[in-house]
Amino acid sequence: QVQLVESGGGLVQAGGSLRLSCAASGVIFSITDVAWYRQAPGKQRELVAGITSGGRTNYADSVKGRFTISRDNPKKTVYLQLNLLKPEDTAVYYCYTMYYSRAYWGQGTQVTVSS
Repeated sequence: QVQLVESGGGLVQAGGSLRLSCAASGVIFSITDVAWYRQAPGKQRELVAGITSGGRTNYADSVKGRFTISRDNPKKTVYLQLNLLKPEDTAVYYCYTMYYSRAYWGQGTQVTVSS
């Protein structure tokens, strides 16, 4: 069974940093593309960053230059480094993958940035 478990969220002041982790199980991780999404209160869920099985990355314009996505295949983990955080980055961050035509989401981790 595919599972994605996020961790690393928390409360941080504006300008601070956090590192989120997404640990996967039940997948052949090395062939799996993974993405991070976020959802702020009253807003739609939006793509933050993605990384392919080959390591190619893409980012939302709002986080380019501040966030970095990476992966560690032996650990079956994808990371999202959040730097220069802003209050508008406050949201629940979700890990997502599509595996054999099925979509899977983690439970989410809360990131709160105070001004």
